[in-house]
Amino acid sequence: MENFTLKMSVPTEHMRNVFGEYDAYIKKIEKELSVTIVNRDEGIKITGSEENANQARSVIKNLVRLSERGNVIQEQNVTYTLEMSYEQKDDALVEMDGELICHTVSGKPVKPKTLGQKAYVDAIREHMITFGLGPAGTGKTYLAMAMAITAFKNDEVGRIILTRPAIEAGEKLGFLPGDLQSKVDPYLRPLYDALYQIMGAESFAKNMEKGLIEVAPLAYMRGRTLDNAYIILDEAQNTTPAQMKMFLTRIGFGSKVVVTGDASQKDLSPGSQSGLDVAIRVLGKVDEIAFCELTSKDVVRHPLVQKIVKAYETFEERENRIRKRSRPGDGKGNKR
Repeated sequence: MENFTLKMSVPTEHMRNVFGEYDAYIKKIEKELSVTIVNRDEGIKITGSEENANQARSVIKNLVRLSERGNVIQEQNVTYTLEMSYEQKDDALVEMDGELICHTVSGKPVKPKTLGQKAYVDAIREHMITFGLGPAGTGKTYLAMAMAITAFKNDEVGRIILTRPAIEAGEKLGFLPGDLQSKVDPYLRPLYDALYQIMGAESFAKNMEKGLIEVAPLAYMRGRTLDNAYIILDEAQNTTPAQMKMFLTRIGFGSKVVVTGDASQKDLSPGSQSGLDVAIRVLGKVDEIAFCELTSKDVVRHPLVQKIVKAYETFEERENRIRKRSRPGDGKGNKR
């Protein structure tokens, strides 16, 4: 096959951002699309098959557009832009980039980075209750937290309530010293971390002292009615069906709820049923409740995390197929 060469220009002020340190991003595009990209004084030359060269040009063009909008290009941006180029959804990336939720205390913009995340944010805006389902690193909790803090600052709600079941992640930690708050704080630390980053430690402490922000174990929700609040239930896969029902029936007027969970990371005792699994089956057709499923494509942590998540998904799918084939009635007379 004959090589095809095309040229394009990249504004000098965006060259370093788009190319990455030691041209890491350009090398990634070259490897992914089997092209050669050379930077010359007269512009960038892309050599490869005609289809791949045009695709590489489209990817670089969209990275430049993201850079022109003030974004610091990261490897995740490059990976996702490549994925979208295969699906011919280039324009969606720039449209999505305009979906600013808020800024962190350090001034960093918080916005959806994938189409799945954008659909999740849109669902939170449009529905009273939203379930965010998906693997680790997809931004389920962080984006929900950003939406809650934004609503709180805009006086759309009077308080923020963050909760999660206090279950150990496959370990028995034994006795924990200190008062009751000290005992439950380790389980709630991920929620504190997100609050500090988006709101700032001082603002968080002030609002928590006033009772306007509450971070508590799920067990503390029993018997309450939660009006005019933004409520986030994190790690919902570790709830029991009774706990999930209890939580969802706490919701009062003027409140908005986000439930996040990853069905593949349950820490319940073997044989226990997850409240999240039951809720999906029971509430799937209820109006004003949205279910958003994020996938390995929506992972926005280090690219290696995306590969790990994908590898586990593939492994679990294969194991499930094997288990289904080995069930009773497989024609071999086996009983299990």
